[in-house]
Amino acid sequence: MIDKVLIPMVISPLVGLVLGYLVMTAMLWAFRRGNAHKVRRGFRHAQIASAAALALGHGLQDAQKSMGVIVLALAVTGVGHGHTAPLWVVLSCAAAMALGSYSGGLRVVRTLGRRVFPMTPPHGFAAELSGATVLYVTAFAWAAPISTTHVITTAIMGVGATRRPSAVRWGIAGDIVTGWVLTLPAAIVHWPASLALG
Repeated sequence: MIDKVLIPMVISPLVGLVLGYLVMTAMLWAFRRGNAHKVRRGFRHAQIASAAALALGHGLQDAQKSMGVIVLALAVTGVGHGHTAPLWVVLSCAAAMALGSYSGGLRVVRTLGRRVFPMTPPHGFAAELSGATVLYVTAFAWAAPISTTHVITTAIMGVGATRRPSAVRWGIAGDIVTGWVLTLPAAIVHWPASLALG
């Protein structure tokens, strides 16, 4: 559990932070002589690909967790057979993620893209590319479950820090990280209480 869940959960946001910084630094160097307007417009179009890559990584990581819980519940109750998720489970999780992103995604995007650091298309491309890379590597090479939100948030912090460290609103970022840290112990404390009440 520690090497497959806890270590990736802690390391992946740090990797997202560093990778976001490095990717943005490389882009700034590569396009240092380019026309700012043309570069921004080009990255606005390139974000279609980077956002799609991040969305696929989000599905690879977060949908797998939901499907795993449902398959486990099916196996425990004797309804499921083996370790394969039935098609209805896959479709249900995909639909739930799509509806969740549709209903609350804009608020998350506004918080990450404006309040943590005011993003431009090049910044968005660098953060999405960095986040997608971490999601794919952990899904395929490490086979470890990580949080898309953790990775993209820290990638945005890394990208923002290339402008100057003070450009990132570290107070808001700290509030987000505090929420991550408190989630697991709060869930552990809440779980027995909910069983007792239920």
